[in-house]
Amino acid sequence: MAERRPEISATDETTPLLAASSANPTTQANEESLVKHQSNASPEDEEKPLPMGQIAILCYARLIEPIAFFSIFPFVNQMIRDTGNLDERDVGFYSGLIESLFSLTQMLLMIQWGRLSDRVGRKPVLLFSLIGVSIAVSLFGFAKEIWQMILFRCLAGVFAGTIVTVRTMISENSTPKTQARAFSLFAFSGNLGIFFGSFLGGALADPASQYPKVFGHIRFFQHYPYATPTIIVGVMGLTSAIVIALFLKETLVRREDVKGQVKPPMTTLEVIKAPGVAMVLAIYGGVMLTALANTAVSPVFMFTSVLRGGYGFSPLYISIFIALAGFSQSFWTLAVFPPLHKRIGTRGILRVTSAVLPVLFLVNPINNQLLKHNQITAFWIIAPIMMLLGGFYSQAFTSVQLAVNDITPTPAALGTLNGVALTLVAGIRAIAPALFASLFAFGARTQILGGYLIWLIMIAMSIAVGILVLYLPEKAYGIVKKTNEEDNEED
Repeated sequence: MAERRPEISATDETTPLLAASSANPTTQANEESLVKHQSNASPEDEEKPLPMGQIAILCYARLIEPIAFFSIFPFVNQMIRDTGNLDERDVGFYSGLIESLFSLTQMLLMIQWGRLSDRVGRKPVLLFSLIGVSIAVSLFGFAKEIWQMILFRCLAGVFAGTIVTVRTMISENSTPKTQARAFSLFAFSGNLGIFFGSFLGGALADPASQYPKVFGHIRFFQHYPYATPTIIVGVMGLTSAIVIALFLKETLVRREDVKGQVKPPMTTLEVIKAPGVAMVLAIYGGVMLTALANTAVSPVFMFTSVLRGGYGFSPLYISIFIALAGFSQSFWTLAVFPPLHKRIGTRGILRVTSAVLPVLFLVNPINNQLLKHNQITAFWIIAPIMMLLGGFYSQAFTSVQLAVNDITPTPAALGTLNGVALTLVAGIRAIAPALFASLFAFGARTQILGGYLIWLIMIAMSIAVGILVLYLPEKAYGIVKKTNEEDNEED
């Protein structure tokens, strides 16, 4: 049976997601009618099952972005030192510069990619972006100068259309009842990409040195020691592009008025000024800021000596705890989030996670105190358990994405709003790692509050996000109306 798309009126043939000009009163009225139609979709449309084939293709495409981003982390510092003949003390500066410029490049182009997807379609933009990022990532491993590393990394950032388009197409392939499941799979594929990216980068970098019996005599691996993982990631990106070209269905539905002319969608500023949008973006930014701050601080906190306020872990123990965190996030997102969202909605999950996060941050200095007082057994009971429970907060990431989808003023603005949200995240990612790692280092060096200054800041931030969540617009509550059959089953 052919897959059925949401019905629209005969005069509404297609709908661009992004805005190119201001809307006139007639356009606004038509857009409002479309929103009303969508919100009052027929029961058959609302019960439409999730197209798992399309979702799987999009999740594979989603996998590429974190793999491309994280695959260089295991070897980039060594590559910088070898390439630039730098002192070890200068490596961190260039490593941070490369990643900050990557995120900055993404930030500058996110909205433009979203707008382009509204003009030419989702599939062409996704296909072009994947091909571009695959080539850029592959070239990175061949860099022989630091300026080349910066150039190729920024080039990878240029092709930021992948993540914008995938998010939009996931939304367009799901209904209010299936979007929680769809975005839990989306988030899980992102976590999987982080794991595989780090694994590929560490396992395949400099194979001539790591596996001398197999690759030591091959000149290519001697001359380009870091090309192997980047080539593999590039090939994965190209395979995703091929699958998309062959099997992915276009989801952009354009709309025409009664005169047969394509209606101008809302401008970016109009979308941001729409009721509730600014508040949802503030909550979205707050959630992502606390998450990225924790990501920046956790490794250096675990590495720092117990006397300075950390755990004093070796690289092995740090990797084990990070792996536990990744497993925990995957479990909560994939297994717990869909049924929990069905029961309490987006607002409920955001409220619970906002209440839990300050407690999770508070546990870190408590654990340090256990180590300082030689309560080793208590530490090894509490720390791994809290690391596993800490993944509960990952449900907030998926929830804020659903809030963005629900607060979108019209279907024609979904791509624009996704672009704005991801631009916000890219900007945060450009500054958060250096800022919060520096704050931690300052607290550890000066021993302000016993070295716990950073946790006071993080707790204050998480409380501020919790306050913002109290003002989540009703349109973004994410409460799915139950059918009579579901009500009877519960009774």
